Amino acid sequence: MTSSRTSSLAEKGPIADVGPVDVERDDPDAEFGGHEARKKLERKLLRKLDLRMSILIVIYILNYVDRNNAGAARLRGFEAELHLQGQEFATLLSILYVGYIIMQVPSNMFLNFIGKPSLYLPGCMMVWGTLSILTGITNNFVGALLTRFFLGFVEAAFFPGALFLISKWYKRSELGTRTALLYCGNIISNAFGALIASGILNGMDGKLGRAAWRWLFYVEGALTVFVAICAIFILPDFPATTRRWWLSEEERRLAMRRMEEDAGVGDEAETEVGGQLTGLWLAVKDWKVWWMAFAMTSQVVALSFNAYFPTLSATMGFNPTVTLLLCAPPFVFTAIMAFVISRHSDKTGERFYHISVPIFGGIVGFIIAICTMNTAARYVSLFLMAQSYAGFVVLYTWVSNSFPRPPSKRAVAVALVNAFSQLGNVAGSYVWPSPWGPTYRKSYAICIATAGCAIVMCYIFKLHLAHLNRLLDKEEEEKGVKEKGFRYLL
Repeated sequence: MTSSRTSSLAEKGPIADVGPVDVERDDPDAEFGGHEARKKLERKLLRKLDLRMSILIVIYILNYVDRNNAGAARLRGFEAELHLQGQEFATLLSILYVGYIIMQVPSNMFLNFIGKPSLYLPGCMMVWGTLSILTGITNNFVGALLTRFFLGFVEAAFFPGALFLISKWYKRSELGTRTALLYCGNIISNAFGALIASGILNGMDGKLGRAAWRWLFYVEGALTVFVAICAIFILPDFPATTRRWWLSEEERRLAMRRMEEDAGVGDEAETEVGGQLTGLWLAVKDWKVWWMAFAMTSQVVALSFNAYFPTLSATMGFNPTVTLLLCAPPFVFTAIMAFVISRHSDKTGERFYHISVPIFGGIVGFIIAICTMNTAARYVSLFLMAQSYAGFVVLYTWVSNSFPRPPSKRAVAVALVNAFSQLGNVAGSYVWPSPWGPTYRKSYAICIATAGCAIVMCYIFKLHLAHLNRLLDKEEEEKGVKEKGFRYLL
C-alpha cells in the first residue's frame, strides 16, 4: 500500500513537494504562519475592509437623500410650482421604483460578471447625482416624471450591488453587523436628510432667483457627484479581482480562504457551474427566493410611512422648519437600535426574533397613531414606527445568509428579492393620500396588516430552514461526519 502511494505521488511530481501539502492538510493555517499568526492577519484584514467599506454608508445616505428629497421639497412649493394635482405627487414617488425594479437583477448580474464594483458603483452614482440636479430645473409634471424615472433606473445598481459586495468579503457571522451598518446609511439619511433640507430650504430661498426647493436638488446632487469621485479610489473590488496595492497577496488568499471555510466549499471554482444565466435560473426556480421576496414586499408597504415622514410629522401642528427638525430624532434612535439588534443577532446566530420583535414594535406605533391625535403620543408613535427598520435590516441579512452559493445565484437572489420588494414602495406611495389626513387611520391599518403578514411569512420560512437543518444533520450522521458543516441560520 505504501509503495503504491509512493509510485502514485511520483507520477505527479517529486516526493519532496509532498511535505508542505501534508502540513497544510494537518494545519490549514500553516500558509499564514499558524493559528495565532492567522488570527492577527485576519484582524488586520477586517480593519482594512471595514475602513474601505465605510464609504458605502456615506453613499447609501446620499442614495436615499436624493430619492426622498421630494418629500421635503413638498413643504416648500414643489407641488405648486410644478402645478401638480390629485395623485401626481404620489406618481412622482412611485415612478422611481419602476426603473428601480427593472434594473436590479441585470445590474447585479453585470457586476458579478465584470468584478469591478469600485468603478461600476461610483459610475452609477455620478449619473444619479446629475439626474438629481436636473430635477431642480424641471418646470412641469412630465419633466419631473422623466428625471424621477431615470433616477430610479440608475440608483437600482447601488443597494443590491453593495449587499453582494460585502457578502463576497465577510463571513455569515459577520454579515449582520455589516449589513446593519450599511442600512444605517438609509436610516441616518432620514435624520440628516431632514436636517440638511431644513437648512437649505430655510437659507437658500430666492438665491439667484431660484426657489428653495430647487436649491435642495442642486446642492444634494452636486454632493453626490463629489462623493462618487472619491469612492472610485476607496471601494474594494472582489477578493479575486481587487487591486493589490492596498491588500497583500497573503491577505487576499486569506480573504478567499475565509469564504471557502464559511460555506464549506470554494466561492467560485467549486460552486459555479455554467455562466451568469445559470445563476439566474437557479435563483428563479428556488421558491425560497420568491417567498422572501413576498415577505419583504409586505414589510416594505408597512415602511411606506418613510417617504411621507415630514407629512406625518406635520400633523403635530408645528411650522415647516420645526417639522423637519422633528424628523431627525426618531431615525437617530433607529440607527442605534438597528446596530445593537443586528450585532446581537450575529452573536447569537438567531434571525427570526430579531426581525419580528422590532416589526411588532412598529405595529404598536401604528395602533397608537390610530387611537390618538395627542402630540406627545403621536411623536412616540413615530419613534416606534421608525425603529421597525431594525428588524428590516436583519431581514436583509437573512436573505444573504439563506442563499450562500454559488455566487452567481446569490447575486441574483439578493437583487431579485430587493427588486421585487420595491413593488411595496410603488403601492406604498398611494397608501397616504391627503384626504385620509391628518389622522391617516386607513393608512396605518394597511401598515398593520402588511407588517403582520411579514412576521407570519418569516415564521414559516424559519420552520422550513429548521427542517432543512435536520436533513443536513441526518445526512452527516449517516456519513459519519463528526464536525458540523453548513447550517442555515434561524
